[in-house]
Amino acid sequence: MRYVKVITCCFVLFSTALFSQENNNQDIDPSKPTNLYTQLNTLAEFTSGEGYNMYGTRINYQYAINPDNLILAEVPLLYNDATNKFGLSDVRVRYFYAAKRNLSPTVIAVVPFADITIPTGSAENGLGGDTWSIGVGGVVGLALNQKVSLFPGLNYVYLTESGSSGFGLQTNLSYKFDQRSFVFVNPIVTFFDFDTVWQGEFNFNHIVTPNKFKVNAGWYPNFTSKSDTFRVGCTFYF
Repeated sequence: MRYVKVITCCFVLFSTALFSQENNNQDIDPSKPTNLYTQLNTLAEFTSGEGYNMYGTRINYQYAINPDNLILAEVPLLYNDATNKFGLSDVRVRYFYAAKRNLSPTVIAVVPFADITIPTGSAENGLGGDTWSIGVGGVVGLALNQKVSLFPGLNYVYLTESGSSGFGLQTNLSYKFDQRSFVFVNPIVTFFDFDTVWQGEFNFNHIVTPNKFKVNAGWYPNFTSKSDTFRVGCTFYF
């Protein structure tokens, strides 16, 4: 029942925001992740790991309460071929607050955030991590020039099941090929009590209809667990 409640809450949040917010026709720039927009992301996903493969879809809805506050809910539905099980994986909820903007021509934003992963997926079925992950952190937006921006971030993570904690670092680089196409390159490392986890993100995006619709394709390797995740999808802006 708790899984049904989580999905219901996400659906209510999406429905309320969709019908309450109007498109203000302002040109958006999704190449800067510190810009906060209401959007719906739908992704097809494939993960290849040691002894298993996972297939499915990931629905990510982001509701911008205003230009400086955003709530994100991510719901993955996956199939694990090692266990022959399909179902809800771990749900993720995040909150972003743009505390400062345009401090200088280079420093375009300071954005603290909270990040919670809920163990809604079954670990026995290979669909979840069987632990709450609670994190807090922040990202700084740095515009180096018209094409290149950096979004370095630092966060603290606590895992309830093991009682372990750690600190994560990222250096997210955004490169704009033109007004419609851009790529994110993001090395990520998390230093836990028990291990160091090395991950990455390589995500290409193309805006099909400005302010309304874009497509994307990405590779998300986990070098520590020796797994690779590939996602293709689309984004609708509201």
